[in-house]
Amino acid sequence: MTAAEPRVLITDDQALVRAGFRLILTVRGIEVVGEAANGAEAVEAARRLKPDVVLMDIRMPVMDGLEAARLTLEHVPGCRVIMLTTFDLDRYVYTALRLGASGFLLKDVTPQHLAAAVRLVNTGDALLAPSITRRLVERFAPDCPVSSSTHPELAALTPRELEVLALMGRGLSNTELARELTLSEATVKTHVARIFMKLNLRDRAQAVVVAYETGLVSPGP
Repeated sequence: MTAAEPRVLITDDQALVRAGFRLILTVRGIEVVGEAANGAEAVEAARRLKPDVVLMDIRMPVMDGLEAARLTLEHVPGCRVIMLTTFDLDRYVYTALRLGASGFLLKDVTPQHLAAAVRLVNTGDALLAPSITRRLVERFAPDCPVSSSTHPELAALTPRELEVLALMGRGLSNTELARELTLSEATVKTHVARIFMKLNLRDRAQAVVVAYETGLVSPGP
Protein backbone atom coordinates (compact mmCIF):
# COMPACT_ATOMS: atom_id res chain seq x y z
CA MET A 1 0.00 0.00 0.00
CA THR A 2 1.41 3.38 -1.01
CA ALA A 3 1.70 5.94 1.77
CA ALA A 4 -0.46 9.03 1.41
CA GLU A 5 1.29 12.14 0.18
CA PRO A 6 2.07 14.67 2.94
CA ARG A 7 0.06 17.86 3.39
CA VAL A 8 2.44 20.82 3.54
CA LEU A 9 2.39 24.33 5.00
CA ILE A 10 4.95 26.75 3.52
CA THR A 11 6.23 29.57 5.73
CA ASP A 12 8.53 32.25 4.36
CA ASP A 13 8.41 36.03 4.36
CA GLN A 14 9.22 36.14 0.64
CA ALA A 15 6.20 35.57 -1.56
CA LEU A 16 8.41 34.46 -4.46
CA VAL A 17 9.95 31.68 -2.37
CA ARG A 18 6.52 30.48 -1.26
CA ALA A 19 5.22 30.51 -4.81
CA GLY A 20 8.24 28.61 -6.10
CA PHE A 21 8.04 25.93 -3.43
CA ARG A 22 4.28 25.59 -3.93
CA LEU A 23 4.75 25.02 -7.67
CA ILE A 24 7.56 22.50 -7.14
CA LEU A 25 5.56 20.44 -4.66
CA THR A 26 2.21 20.66 -6.43
CA VAL A 27 3.49 19.41 -9.78
CA ARG A 28 4.96 16.43 -7.93
CA GLY A 29 1.66 15.47 -6.38
CA ILE A 30 2.25 16.94 -2.91
CA GLU A 31 -0.61 19.04 -1.56
CA VAL A 32 0.20 22.51 -0.22
CA VAL A 33 -2.57 23.27 2.28
CA GLY A 34 -1.49 26.80 3.13
CA GLU A 35 1.12 29.55 3.26
CA ALA A 36 2.30 31.95 5.96
CA ALA A 37 4.45 35.07 5.73
CA ASN A 38 5.71 35.13 9.33
CA GLY A 39 6.02 32.89 12.36
CA ALA A 40 2.82 34.02 14.05
CA GLU A 41 0.83 33.25 10.91
CA ALA A 42 2.58 29.89 10.68
CA VAL A 43 1.57 28.82 14.18
CA GLU A 44 -2.05 29.87 13.61
CA ALA A 45 -2.17 28.13 10.24
CA ALA A 46 -0.59 24.95 11.62
CA ARG A 47 -3.10 24.77 14.45
CA ARG A 48 -5.97 25.28 12.01
CA LEU A 49 -4.82 23.15 9.08
CA LYS A 50 -2.93 20.34 10.90
CA PRO A 51 -0.32 19.85 8.15
CA ASP A 52 1.95 16.82 8.07
CA VAL A 53 5.04 18.89 7.23
CA VAL A 54 5.86 22.57 7.75
CA LEU A 55 8.58 24.27 5.71
CA MET A 56 9.72 26.99 8.12
CA ASP A 57 11.99 29.92 7.29
CA ILE A 58 14.29 30.82 10.20
CA ARG A 59 14.47 34.60 9.82
CA MET A 60 11.03 36.20 9.61
CA PRO A 61 9.26 39.28 11.00
CA VAL A 62 6.72 39.30 13.87
CA MET A 63 7.89 35.89 15.15
CA ASP A 64 11.04 34.10 14.00
CA GLY A 65 11.08 30.54 12.77
CA LEU A 66 12.58 29.12 15.95
CA GLU A 67 9.75 30.26 18.20
CA ALA A 68 7.24 29.35 15.52
CA ALA A 69 8.73 25.85 15.24
CA ARG A 70 8.62 25.40 19.02
CA LEU A 71 4.97 26.45 19.23
CA THR A 72 3.98 24.47 16.17
CA LEU A 73 5.48 21.25 17.55
CA GLU A 74 3.82 21.95 20.88
CA HIS A 75 0.36 22.53 19.44
CA VAL A 76 0.55 20.06 16.54
CA PRO A 77 2.84 17.31 17.86
CA GLY A 78 2.19 15.00 14.94
CA CYS A 79 3.64 17.33 12.32
CA ARG A 80 7.26 17.57 11.16
CA VAL A 81 9.16 20.82 10.72
CA ILE A 82 11.89 21.43 8.15
CA MET A 83 13.83 24.65 8.64
CA LEU A 84 14.76 26.79 5.62
CA THR A 85 18.08 28.61 5.69
CA THR A 86 20.66 30.16 3.39
CA PHE A 87 23.77 28.39 4.72
CA ASP A 88 24.26 24.98 6.27
CA LEU A 89 26.31 25.62 9.42
CA ASP A 90 23.76 27.95 10.96
CA ARG A 91 23.60 28.22 14.75
CA TYR A 92 19.85 28.69 14.46
CA VAL A 93 19.59 25.33 12.72
CA TYR A 94 21.32 23.77 15.72
CA THR A 95 18.82 25.40 18.07
CA ALA A 96 15.97 24.20 15.87
CA LEU A 97 17.22 20.61 16.10
CA ARG A 98 17.21 20.87 19.87
CA LEU A 99 13.61 22.07 19.69
CA GLY A 100 12.57 19.07 17.63
CA ALA A 101 12.89 20.11 13.98
CA SER A 102 13.47 17.16 11.68
CA GLY A 103 16.19 18.84 9.66
CA PHE A 104 16.90 21.75 7.38
CA LEU A 105 17.09 22.65 3.70
CA LEU A 106 19.04 25.35 1.95
CA LYS A 107 16.76 27.69 0.03
CA ASP A 108 18.51 26.85 -3.24
CA VAL A 109 17.51 23.20 -2.86
CA THR A 110 16.78 21.38 -6.11
CA PRO A 111 13.14 20.59 -6.89
CA GLN A 112 13.79 16.85 -6.65
CA HIS A 113 15.51 17.18 -3.27
CA LEU A 114 12.74 19.38 -1.89
CA ALA A 115 10.01 16.88 -2.73
CA ALA A 116 12.10 13.94 -1.51
CA ALA A 117 12.85 15.73 1.78
CA VAL A 118 9.19 16.46 2.47
CA ARG A 119 8.27 12.83 1.81
CA LEU A 120 11.16 11.56 3.93
CA VAL A 121 10.33 13.48 7.10
CA ASN A 122 6.67 12.56 6.68
CA THR A 123 7.70 8.92 7.24
CA GLY A 124 9.20 9.87 10.62
CA ASP A 125 12.85 9.92 9.57
CA ALA A 126 15.23 12.79 10.21
CA LEU A 127 16.24 14.70 7.11
CA LEU A 128 19.75 15.48 8.31
CA ALA A 129 22.56 13.04 7.81
CA PRO A 130 24.03 12.29 11.25
CA SER A 131 27.43 13.51 10.02
CA ILE A 132 25.99 16.97 9.27
CA THR A 133 24.22 17.03 12.63
CA ARG A 134 27.52 16.20 14.26
CA ARG A 135 29.24 19.11 12.52
CA LEU A 136 26.53 21.45 13.79
CA VAL A 137 26.79 20.12 17.34
CA GLU A 138 30.58 20.26 17.43
CA ARG A 139 30.50 23.85 16.24
CA PHE A 140 27.72 25.22 18.42
CA ALA A 141 27.38 22.95 21.47
CA PRO A 142 30.12 24.87 23.38
CA ASP A 143 27.94 27.99 23.07
CA CYS A 144 24.93 26.17 24.54
CA PRO A 145 26.25 24.15 27.48
CA VAL A 146 23.78 21.59 28.72
CA SER A 147 24.48 19.15 31.53
CA SER A 148 23.32 15.57 31.71
CA SER A 149 20.65 16.73 34.15
CA THR A 150 18.77 18.04 31.11
CA HIS A 151 18.07 14.42 30.27
CA PRO A 152 17.83 12.60 33.60
CA GLU A 153 16.15 9.78 31.67
CA LEU A 154 19.64 8.86 30.45
CA ALA A 155 19.89 6.91 33.70
CA ALA A 156 16.98 4.78 32.49
CA LEU A 157 18.92 3.53 29.47
CA THR A 158 20.49 0.10 29.66
CA PRO A 159 24.27 -0.22 29.06
CA ARG A 160 23.54 -1.49 25.55
CA GLU A 161 21.20 1.43 24.83
CA LEU A 162 23.84 3.89 26.03
CA GLU A 163 26.28 2.20 23.67
CA VAL A 164 23.85 2.49 20.78
CA LEU A 165 23.15 6.16 21.56
CA ALA A 166 26.87 6.93 21.68
CA LEU A 167 27.41 5.30 18.29
CA MET A 168 24.41 7.17 16.84
CA GLY A 169 26.12 10.31 18.13
CA ARG A 170 29.13 9.35 16.07
CA GLY A 171 26.93 9.21 12.99
CA LEU A 172 26.55 5.45 12.50
CA SER A 173 23.53 4.17 10.58
CA ASN A 174 21.50 1.17 11.70
CA THR A 175 23.46 -1.04 9.31
CA GLU A 176 26.76 0.24 10.69
CA LEU A 177 25.50 -0.14 14.26
CA ALA A 178 24.57 -3.74 13.59
CA ARG A 179 28.00 -4.48 12.17
CA GLU A 180 29.83 -2.66 14.98
CA LEU A 181 27.85 -4.38 17.77
CA THR A 182 27.43 -7.74 16.02
CA LEU A 183 23.66 -7.51 16.19
CA SER A 184 20.86 -7.91 13.67
CA GLU A 185 19.42 -4.74 12.18
CA ALA A 186 16.05 -5.66 13.68
CA THR A 187 17.61 -5.72 17.15
CA VAL A 188 19.32 -2.39 16.53
CA LYS A 189 16.01 -0.86 15.43
CA THR A 190 14.43 -2.08 18.66
CA HIS A 191 17.19 -0.46 20.73
CA VAL A 192 16.84 2.80 18.78
CA ALA A 193 13.06 2.83 19.25
CA ARG A 194 13.44 2.30 23.00
CA ILE A 195 16.00 5.11 23.23
CA PHE A 196 13.64 7.48 21.43
CA MET A 197 10.78 6.49 23.74
CA LYS A 198 12.77 6.81 26.97
CA LEU A 199 14.35 10.15 26.03
CA ASN A 200 11.26 11.51 24.27
CA LEU A 201 13.17 12.07 21.04
CA ARG A 202 11.60 12.59 17.63
CA ASP A 203 14.43 11.29 15.45
CA ARG A 204 18.16 10.59 15.07
CA ALA A 205 19.04 14.26 14.66
CA GLN A 206 17.85 14.93 18.22
CA ALA A 207 19.61 11.78 19.40
CA VAL A 208 22.94 13.10 18.09
CA VAL A 209 22.40 16.41 19.89
CA VAL A 210 21.60 14.62 23.17
CA ALA A 211 24.63 12.34 22.85
CA TYR A 212 26.95 15.36 22.66
CA GLU A 213 25.21 17.64 25.13
CA THR A 214 25.08 15.02 27.84
CA GLY A 215 28.78 14.26 27.41
CA LEU A 216 28.13 10.73 26.17
CA VAL A 217 30.10 11.66 23.06
CA SER A 218 32.86 14.28 22.92
CA PRO A 219 33.75 16.45 19.91
CA GLY A 220 36.73 15.30 17.94
CA PRO A 221 37.88 12.16 16.13
